[in-house]
Amino acid sequence: MKPSSLFKPGFRSGGKPHDARGPAQAAPPALRPKATLPGQKLLGPLLVLVAWAVATGGGWIAPDRLPAPRQVLDAFTEMLSSGYLQENLLISLVRAGLGLAYGVVAGVALAFIAGLSRPGDALFDGLIQVKRAIPNLALIPLFIMWLGIGEAMKIVIIALGVLVPIYINTHAALRDIDLRYVELAESVALTRTQFLRYIVIPGCTPGFFVGLRLAATHAWTALVVVETINATSGIGYMITQARIYGQMEIVIAGLVVYGVLGFGTDALIRALQKKVLSWRLSIA
Repeated sequence: MKPSSLFKPGFRSGGKPHDARGPAQAAPPALRPKATLPGQKLLGPLLVLVAWAVATGGGWIAPDRLPAPRQVLDAFTEMLSSGYLQENLLISLVRAGLGLAYGVVAGVALAFIAGLSRPGDALFDGLIQVKRAIPNLALIPLFIMWLGIGEAMKIVIIALGVLVPIYINTHAALRDIDLRYVELAESVALTRTQFLRYIVIPGCTPGFFVGLRLAATHAWTALVVVETINATSGIGYMITQARIYGQMEIVIAGLVVYGVLGFGTDALIRALQKKVLSWRLSIA
């Protein structure tokens, strides 16, 4: 060991490393991030379900206002046995999946173009910020006139709702990459491909996953809206028909389906995020 290393923080006179902060400054174990327990995120929904059952069972809420969980379960069973639920659910999944896929691809592509080039930033960033300020609901009449009331309009509206959070978070992550990593890439003469692989993609992946979680929520929210506009299939159509005929239990069942789809999608994305970003310390 060089003599100068004996004077560096973290070394005792015998050359052994120690905590330079001292025992009084060490982080208490109670402040360290803790992993979530299995099923922990189901606690809130379960409490709501219990409150729902108690309120309806005790007669505090009239059945025509909010049916009991048993009535909703019976409606689920009937729709499953007839295949009505599966048919509409499949169509909704296809719409949401296509809109999510197109929105993610477009958002990532635009984020890379704007984040890695000055002309791209000048061309696209302002447009995305303008779109960010315009709600999707305001665009529906315009796209109905352009694309009609078919599937194309529905998928485009969902994709636009997905594109914005993907772009914003991925673009921000690209801009926040530490300049020291860029200088290191230049000093070791990385090629453009190697720079993207070893610096850019790992640097923007955390931001991308944040945007993906928000985008999935936007996809289901947009789906709820477009499926109530002159639709002839889907969970939203099922809810609209039930509202017309006063079938409150089917309306609640459809909303539960939307909630389960949103919760399940977020859980899948979090599991994928945890696997891909396993090198990061996280409490999520």
